[in-house]
Amino acid sequence: MLVQLEDLGRFFHIMSQSVLWTFRRPFDGTELLRQMVRVGWDSIPVVFLTCLFTGLVLARQTCRGFERCPAEGFVGSVVALSLTRELAPVLTGLMVAGRVGSAMAAELGTMRVTEQIDALYAMATEPIHYLVVPRVNASVVMLPVLTLVGGAIGIIGGWIVSVGLFGANSYLYMERTFRFLEVNDVTSGLIKAAFFGLILSVTGCAKGYYTSGGAEGVGRSTTSAVVTASMYILLSDFFLTKVLF
Repeated sequence: MLVQLEDLGRFFHIMSQSVLWTFRRPFDGTELLRQMVRVGWDSIPVVFLTCLFTGLVLARQTCRGFERCPAEGFVGSVVALSLTRELAPVLTGLMVAGRVGSAMAAELGTMRVTEQIDALYAMATEPIHYLVVPRVNASVVMLPVLTLVGGAIGIIGGWIVSVGLFGANSYLYMERTFRFLEVNDVTSGLIKAAFFGLILSVTGCAKGYYTSGGAEGVGRSTTSAVVTASMYILLSDFFLTKVLF
């Protein structure tokens, strides 16, 4: 229990310090852009595949279930609402946590055990400002973009199954998709994604920043970053859903 409370305290310490140092000079735009490419552009393949096949499976299962009603015409609505509200932000957050959050923990953990972070202190450079802030800001900015792309790809996947496999009317599918889709559905999913980006980046950086125990400690921090960030994302998803809807 004490270990979990200590991890939670470290999480909020890194998060609060990141917020404070975000508005202090100097601003390293080059590093921010580099981290945005790593978090956003480099994560597109895994997000693309995850959301595409989620849309394919969701549409297939929904079509089979709605055949009993019958209500096959509402498959597009179910797929669109499920992806934009819930599946796209959560799945994107989990995938990026596994890919990027672990990398952040490994990088900062290696710098900690090789005393590079201590060297930054010796050079009068704040490590959180130099190392953590660009990673956190890039994650908060890029997760909504990835979620938007993932949601669109998932809807296209649902269209492929409904029209290509079950012979649904293409116009009817798209019309039903956007008839019941409101702006709040999209914006709430993007807000969730921004929070998930904050969670996974702060968790990864905190695990790496407080690493100890050499190479073995780096491995533990990397694994713990993925598991902890995934748990935080799933837990926070419930409360964000309660607030936003």
